[in-house]
Amino acid sequence: MQKQFEVVRKLRTWLIDFTNDLSIEELNEVPKGFNNNIAWNLAHLVSTQQNLTYRLSGQPALADDDFIERFKPGTKPEGFINQEEMAAIKTQLLTLIDRTEEDYDKGLFASYKPFQNRYGIEVTKVEDVITMICMHEGLHTGYIMALKRALRNK
Repeated sequence: MQKQFEVVRKLRTWLIDFTNDLSIEELNEVPKGFNNNIAWNLAHLVSTQQNLTYRLSGQPALADDDFIERFKPGTKPEGFINQEEMAAIKTQLLTLIDRTEEDYDKGLFASYKPFQNRYGIEVTKVEDVITMICMHEGLHTGYIMALKRALRNK
């Protein structure tokens, strides 16, 4: 699983660098033709990872429950994410994946509530989730790249 954590960490580091030149207004803007914004996508990565690794393992999430609910799948931007919140999200992108890897190494996720994701993939253990998160992070990296291009080409 070390490689999967490394992939997530590198993608998240890249995303932070990729979005650092955007203003807080740009991070919150929903370009024409899109349903969400870059700020929501970054927060969604934290929310999804916390929900799928901790909550479905019967562990308390490291992120606030309200935060997880606000950015879970099926939600959309419902308010402006200010500079302070955005800084916290960018910090959580890295610190929470580091902590999740530590908790994984300690065996914290021994039990898991199985589910089938929207793509028909059966997820029966936390290792399945960690692998799936790599795909999920790549998907949202593409969305974020498209959102930034739309913002810069308006």
